[in-house]
Amino acid sequence: MLKSLLFCLLITPVIAEAAAPVQTSENTSSATHSGFNRWWSSWKNDVATTWQSPQHQDLYFPAITWHNRATYDRAKIDRYNERPWGGGYGISRYDENGDWHGLYFMAFKDSFNKWEPIGGYGYEKIWRPLQDPEFKLGLGYTAAITARDNYNYIPLPLILPLASVGYDRFTFQATYIPGTHNNGNVFFAWVRFQF
Repeated sequence: MLKSLLFCLLITPVIAEAAAPVQTSENTSSATHSGFNRWWSSWKNDVATTWQSPQHQDLYFPAITWHNRATYDRAKIDRYNERPWGGGYGISRYDENGDWHGLYFMAFKDSFNKWEPIGGYGYEKIWRPLQDPEFKLGLGYTAAITARDNYNYIPLPLILPLASVGYDRFTFQATYIPGTHNNGNVFFAWVRFQF
């Protein structure tokens, strides 16, 4: 049931395109061998494999929305919500290199205390710098769709960086939304629990 709900909430055309089988080199034109087409085929395969063969389910708990004090007027910071109450669900897997791939959907209270949904795909290169293999550091990106009240809930695509530190089933994961003066420049973080 939760997996069906996730599918409905994610952008169906993106998932459908990603789930399409990738053509082999025997039946593709020479243009397919360009760097972009190889990257696109690899990305589609990663998304499709995550969707079709997840190893884990994940619960997401938004933890903090921090507005960069160097880029905001004090009056605006005082009015903004920095406690993004909400939650989310996802599915994920670790590939043969130990790197993380996830599909997720979250809804949380944004800076204006209005509900903001976000759903998409995330990837992190994972390092295990200690002898304990349960301790992990990650660095990667997310490609997602969000919608905000102050933009009349028009779907907005985005690509953002991801970083994480985790132990066993718990991961503290975060992104930074770049911006201008009094706009963007927000550190957004959540806890991901894997089961």
